[in-house]
Amino acid sequence: MKKNKIEHYSDKEALEFHNSNKSGKIEIISSKPMTTKRDLALAYSPGVAAPVKAIFQNPDLAYDYTTKGNLVAVISNGSAILGLGNLGAIASKPVMEGKAVLFKRFADIDSIDLEIDSNNPDEIINSIKNFSKSFGGINLEDIAAPDCFIIEKKLKKILDIPVFHDDQHGTAIITCAALINALDITKRDIKKIKIVINGAGASAMACADLFIIKGVLRKNIVMLDRKGVIYKGRKNLNEWKSKHASETKARTLDEAIKGADVFLGLSKAGTLKKDMVKKMAKNPIIFACANPDPEITPEEIEEVRTDAIIATGRSDYPNQVNNLIGFPYIFRGALDVRAKTINEEMKLAASNAIAALARERVPDEVVAAMGGERPKYGKDYIIPSTFDPRLISVIPVAVAKAAIKSGVSRKKIENFETYSEQLKQRLDPSVTIMQGINSQIKKTQKKVVFVDGEDENTLKAAIAFKNSGLGIPIIVAKEKVVKQRLKEIGYSENFNIEIVNSTIKEKREKYTNYLFKKLHREQGLLERDCDRMIRNDRVIWGACMVTCGDADAMVTGNTRRYSQSLQKIKRVVDPRPGEIMFGLNMLVSKGRTVFIADTTVHEYPSSSQLSEIAISSARVVRLFGFDPKIAFLSHSTFGQPITSRTKHIRDAVNILKEKNVDFKFDGDMQPDVALNDEYKELYPFSEIVGNANVLIMPGQHSAAITYKTLMTLGGAKVIGPLLVGLGQAIEIAPLRSTTSDILNLASVAAYSAGVIKYNKNN
Repeated sequence: MKKNKIEHYSDKEALEFHNSNKSGKIEIISSKPMTTKRDLALAYSPGVAAPVKAIFQNPDLAYDYTTKGNLVAVISNGSAILGLGNLGAIASKPVMEGKAVLFKRFADIDSIDLEIDSNNPDEIINSIKNFSKSFGGINLEDIAAPDCFIIEKKLKKILDIPVFHDDQHGTAIITCAALINALDITKRDIKKIKIVINGAGASAMACADLFIIKGVLRKNIVMLDRKGVIYKGRKNLNEWKSKHASETKARTLDEAIKGADVFLGLSKAGTLKKDMVKKMAKNPIIFACANPDPEITPEEIEEVRTDAIIATGRSDYPNQVNNLIGFPYIFRGALDVRAKTINEEMKLAASNAIAALARERVPDEVVAAMGGERPKYGKDYIIPSTFDPRLISVIPVAVAKAAIKSGVSRKKIENFETYSEQLKQRLDPSVTIMQGINSQIKKTQKKVVFVDGEDENTLKAAIAFKNSGLGIPIIVAKEKVVKQRLKEIGYSENFNIEIVNSTIKEKREKYTNYLFKKLHREQGLLERDCDRMIRNDRVIWGACMVTCGDADAMVTGNTRRYSQSLQKIKRVVDPRPGEIMFGLNMLVSKGRTVFIADTTVHEYPSSSQLSEIAISSARVVRLFGFDPKIAFLSHSTFGQPITSRTKHIRDAVNILKEKNVDFKFDGDMQPDVALNDEYKELYPFSEIVGNANVLIMPGQHSAAITYKTLMTLGGAKVIGPLLVGLGQAIEIAPLRSTTSDILNLASVAAYSAGVIKYNKNN
C-alpha cells in the first residue's frame, strides 16, 4: 500500500490563519440587495409583515420565505473535541466553524455553529428544542457518550427536522460503504462474516447497528471496550453496551480476533498487533480508523499479510474512512425534500450509493479533478475520494429517494435526473481545480524556485509546498535571514529545503555565460554587465535556473510590482514560439468561475492581439477542465453605440471567425450581457450571451480594474494572474499576495512544467 505525504503546519501558522483578515472562518452576508430605502423596507419593516403573516397561517412556508430550508445548526458542548477530550463549549467553536465551512464548501448548505455551555443532557435538549424552528436540520458534533445517545434519541422524538450526530452516523455510513465493497471484492456472504469491533463509543455502536441493518448477524459481531470483550453476563454494563453484548467465551482482543473476517478499530493506536493479524481469516478486512494514528499501520499489516484489504482514517493512505464523503450530501438530500428526520433507510441508501460510486469507472472529467490518476475499483480503492465531484450529484439523490419512499419527506422531487443536474450546478468545477493540479504534481515532483525566499509569505509557501508533497522547493535567499524568518513563523531551523544564492560560483558563471550569449548582441551588454545582473538580481538568477535546466519552474513577485518582475524575466526568457504573452486571471465568485484577460502585459492590444489572446485563453481554460465560452467585452453590445473602440473589438471577433477556431465566442458585448442569462431573450442569436466564462477585455487597464474591484469589493477568490505564453514555467505573484496565493501559483507553475514542452538551455 503506497503511502502519500501528509501535510504539516506550525501552530503559529494555524493561529495566524484563524486570525487573518476577519477573525474566525465564517461570516453572514445578505442574499438580497440592501442598497436603497425600498430594499430595506422590503427586507424589514413594513415589507417583512407579509411573509410573517403567511408563515403564521402555514408554518411550512418558512421553507419558502426564509433560509430555514438550507440552514443547518452545528452544535456541540465541547465534551469530546476531535480526540482532545472535554475542553468545554467555547474551545469547540473553531471546530464547529470548520464544520460549517465544510457544509458550504461541499454541499452549498448554510450553517451556523452553536456552542452550548452545559454538560446536562436535559439542558442541551431543551436549548435545541427551543431554537430548532430556525433550522432545517441539526448536526450534533463532538458530544461525549452516553450523552450523545440520549440527546439525539430525545430530539428525534420531539423535533420534526433531521437530527444527526455525525460522529456516530457519518462514520457508520462511510464504514458500511467500505464494508460492502470489501465483501464484494473478497466474495464473502454478509450473513456469514465475523466482525470484531475494538472500541465501544458512539461511532462504534452506530457502525454495528448499520452493519446489522445491512445484513450482518448480530451474533457475529464482537465488541470490545477498554476492559475487554463486551459479553453477556458482564457486570456494570450500561444500556447501550448491553445491547452489543455477545455470547462468546473470548475475553480479550487476542482471543476474539481468531478467525475474524473483519476488524474495525475505533479506539487507539497500537491495539492491534501483527500476531493478531496473522490469526484472522483469509483475505482479512482491516479498518484501523483511530486518529491520528491507527490501531495498526498498513505497513505493519503488510509485513505479515499480503491478502488484506486495509482502510484507515488518514488521508496519507488509500481508502480513507472520512465523514466528509457523507454528511454534507446526506443533509443536502434531506433538506431538499424537507425531511422530518434522517432515518435508517436514508443512511443505508447513502452507504449503498457511496459503495456503488466506487465501483463505477471514473470518467475523464473526474480523473482531471483528482489529478490525472484514474483509480480502479479494487483493494486499494473501495471508497471514493473526498474530492470526487460526483458525490454531490449521487448521494443526495439516493438519500432524497429513500426519504420519499419511507414517508418522512414533506416535498416530492418529480424528476430525479433534473435534480441531479441541479445538484451539479450548486458547486462550481473550480472547487476541484487546485486539488486536481496538486494531485498531479505530487506524482511528478518538479523542482520549483521560490525567488523571494526571505519574504515571510513566500517562505511559508515553500515550506507548505514541500510538506504537502507537491514537489521540491528551492529558495533564493541568504541562509542567515531564512533561519531568522523560520524562528518568527514557528519552524525549526532544520527544515531541509535547498537554499541558493549568487555566492555559488559554478552556477553564477553558468548563468552569466548564458545571459551574455543571449544579450550581448541584442542589447550590447558586456560580460561584466551580465555578471552584475546575476549577482544582484534574484529574479534574474531564478529565471536563469529554470532556463538552464537547474529547476523546472519558478514563482516570484509579492515583494515588487508585477511589471518590474516581468521586465526582468523577459530579459532572460523569450515568449513561446508562435504564441502571444499575456496575463490570465481565474476568478471564483458565488459558485461561478470566470477567466479575465489580459490583466498584466498589453496596455491596449490590437484587434489581432485580442484574437490571439482569445485562442491562447481557450487552450489554458481547457487545461483547467472548462469548455471555453469567450466574450469580447466593450462598453457597447453588438455595435450599439458604434464608436472607434467598438469597431476595434468587432474586428477582433471577425478575425477569429476567419480562423475557424473550435470554441464558441462572440462580441462585442457589455459584461452584464455576457454573464447574465436574463439577456438571452434579447439576443437569442448568440450562444455566448449569459453563458460566458472567458472575458477578453479591450485593454489591460479595464482588465486589471475589473478583477481587482471584484476581488476587493465583491469577495471573489482569485488564482493568478497566470502568465500565459512565456517560454518557461514561471509565474509572478502580485504585491501583497498571501501564502495561499503564492502556493497556488507555484503549483500552477509545476503543473505547466509537466504538461507543456519547454526548451531548456543546458
